[in-house]
Amino acid sequence: MSSTVATRWGRPADQPGSGWAVVDVETTGFRPGQARVVSIAALALSDDGNVEQSFYSLLDPGVDPGPTHVHGLTAEMLAGQPTFGDVVDDLADVLRGRTLVAHNVSFDYAFLAAEAELVAAELPVDSVMCTVELARRCDLGLENLRLETLAAHWGVTQIRPHDALDDAMVLAQILKPVLVRAGERRTWLPVHPVTRRRWPNGRVTHDELRPLRVRAARMACPYANPGRFVAGRPLVQGMRVALAAEVEHTHEELVERILHVGLAYTDTVDAHTSLVVCDAATPEQGKGYQAGELGIPQLGSGAFIAALDAVIGGTAIEEFTEPSAAGDQFALF
Repeated sequence: MSSTVATRWGRPADQPGSGWAVVDVETTGFRPGQARVVSIAALALSDDGNVEQSFYSLLDPGVDPGPTHVHGLTAEMLAGQPTFGDVVDDLADVLRGRTLVAHNVSFDYAFLAAEAELVAAELPVDSVMCTVELARRCDLGLENLRLETLAAHWGVTQIRPHDALDDAMVLAQILKPVLVRAGERRTWLPVHPVTRRRWPNGRVTHDELRPLRVRAARMACPYANPGRFVAGRPLVQGMRVALAAEVEHTHEELVERILHVGLAYTDTVDAHTSLVVCDAATPEQGKGYQAGELGIPQLGSGAFIAALDAVIGGTAIEEFTEPSAAGDQFALF
């Protein structure tokens, strides 16, 4: 069994990439693997957000179309349309080599992965980006981050909400100015790796896209914990960093930066925690308060991000390997 794994979480907005594939799906329900996709749109964009290629299709799900009042598609409209297996190769041509982008990407990616596995296909996607999280990082001052709200903010006309093609086109138009704003704010883009496994029988399983904080808390750090942070001194690789609720940046962006420089993220505050990032001067609850009770150093998010530029090397943890018996001869008596 092999796995396709990318280890980079997030990247600076001014760092070039390989382009985007903006995707939207409409479905018969909310549970991938049980509900089915009834329409799909994918737009291939250059790294600066210009459309280079497009794909759109209605799909015959073989089941009841579900919330027709939402997506507007009836059983009669979908009868005789292609199945996902009929169009997966055309879809793959748009996705290949690009970062898949969607508004709430875990939803769209989960449905595409489930459909691909039903027809024994593999999605040529190694990274994804959620525009909800990206917009959150840009601090737009909006009431909410729904697609229609972002469209109104950027002056993008939305003709048919919950139509896959229209939603994808709207998102593609929104993406361009959001990327510019992210670059101006020196924000990291939430580009996250996705993994898949190829089994001995040739079948492919697309692993679930879990929240970064959940995954990061369980990741083994390659460096030994050097102990607590000391004010005035640099951060050291291997330090265990916890995040209080009272921080200006999103937790996901801070976790991305923590992992990038070789620090360890922890979702608990205990004797082994090196530092808690907290913007409150005297926190009365949560991780900031716990840090004060345990005497663990605290640092504001702005100062913490500045300190990430000068992290010094830590002590690598050697991976345990069992001595090999290769070359030895054994005899049975």
